[in-house]
Amino acid sequence: MSDRRTLLRQTADLAADYLEGLDRRPVHATATHDELVAAMGGALPDRGEAPGEVVADLAAIAEPGLIASNGPRFFGFVIGGSLPSALAADWLTSAWDQNAGLYVIGPSASVAEEVVAGWLIDLFGLPEGSSVGFSTGATMASFTALAAGRHRVLERLGWNVEEDGLIGAPDIAVVVGAEAHVTIHVSLQMLGLGRNRVHKVAADDQGRMRPDALRETLAGLREQAVLVCAQSGNVNTGGFDPLPEIAAAVRELPNAWLHVDGAFGLWAATSPALRHLAAGLAEADSWTTDAHKWLNVPYDSGIAIVRDAAAHHQAMTLGAAYYVETTGAERDPYNWVAESSRRARGFPLYAALRELGRDGLAEMIERSCSIARRMADGLRDAPGVTILNDVVLNQVLVRFAPVATANNSSDDAGPAAIDSHTRAVIAAVQADGTCWLGGTTWHEMAAMRISVSNWSTTEADADVSVAAIRRCAEAVAGR
Repeated sequence: MSDRRTLLRQTADLAADYLEGLDRRPVHATATHDELVAAMGGALPDRGEAPGEVVADLAAIAEPGLIASNGPRFFGFVIGGSLPSALAADWLTSAWDQNAGLYVIGPSASVAEEVVAGWLIDLFGLPEGSSVGFSTGATMASFTALAAGRHRVLERLGWNVEEDGLIGAPDIAVVVGAEAHVTIHVSLQMLGLGRNRVHKVAADDQGRMRPDALRETLAGLREQAVLVCAQSGNVNTGGFDPLPEIAAAVRELPNAWLHVDGAFGLWAATSPALRHLAAGLAEADSWTTDAHKWLNVPYDSGIAIVRDAAAHHQAMTLGAAYYVETTGAERDPYNWVAESSRRARGFPLYAALRELGRDGLAEMIERSCSIARRMADGLRDAPGVTILNDVVLNQVLVRFAPVATANNSSDDAGPAAIDSHTRAVIAAVQADGTCWLGGTTWHEMAAMRISVSNWSTTEADADVSVAAIRRCAEAVAGR
């Protein structure tokens, strides 16, 4: 026991050293793939090593390959950091090592999820009695929610998909926006509904599903079971599908289910200043979001919420003779996600929500959006820069056109040249290491995508990052 305590203290010191230097380290990795393989690889030794030596060596050899994605100047992929309490609770989660599948083998893990589920339903303004499952991320959360929808629309037609499968089942029409996230298509793939069988509805210039186009699509599907997938928070623009109009159109169908992918945008509903963006949210049948994005808990942490708890339960439950299921008020978490053995994800969420409180959560979301606007404003007047989206949330799309310099003349650069130049600026910023952000292709245009979602990002971080982006853009233009 004394050796284990020493090991854990040593590990805590290593973790603290890393975190204390997070805002000063380059945001990118400093080692190549081959260098990391050389440091980590080789034949497995015949004899084991002391735990303290293993942990110390791992910290040393992994350090050059670590991305400071939990730091204040990482703006890629809508990745949050870890709030202090959430990180500490996650350490305890590993130490407690509870299997969060059944109440009987993890009572506290189950109750933490039960309490967090109630808090989230209230924060998002969703219907009381909705059921909640805690998954790895938005992909499996959408899988879970759409599985519930698949169950219900087929059950209305007299088909039990969990027992009888899809062979011979009534057809389900799936309707998605033209800019639906890839994870929706992956979820449909895993559900046997197909990636390419969807009906795509046209979107507007901010990637929002057009209600008029949706009505045209639904007009031809009235005799079928229908799953409609809307979006709160376009991954490129941050735009929100107009849910009041979408929900009204879906409710006119005799057998339909409306799902909302809110991987990060759902958190706007927790802010009095932003929740107008998510108007109509409560009219849907299911919702998904990620806590490891804007709630800033450690990976992995997805959330599936379903209005129809019975459909959710029927779609996910498995049961086995040796499982000791509860018969009272206790909650068996495995009934709500596609996993029976899994990490106790409720503890870090519980800690994060208590650390923030309702007001602190809203302030964190609003601050990220304010910083995104600040970065857009700081780039907007730079030569050759165009901000492509309405910055309504935490996403900024930036395009860089070549500009005339002492070394070149680029007055009439075409789309291909602008695409190439934009990608070169992105690569230069990533190599610079001041901040990290990614690229995307949006409406057939290459663009830099800035996502602000870390609790620790300050206006100073934004200003330093904007200065670095402008410096890199100038350097690329001068080549």
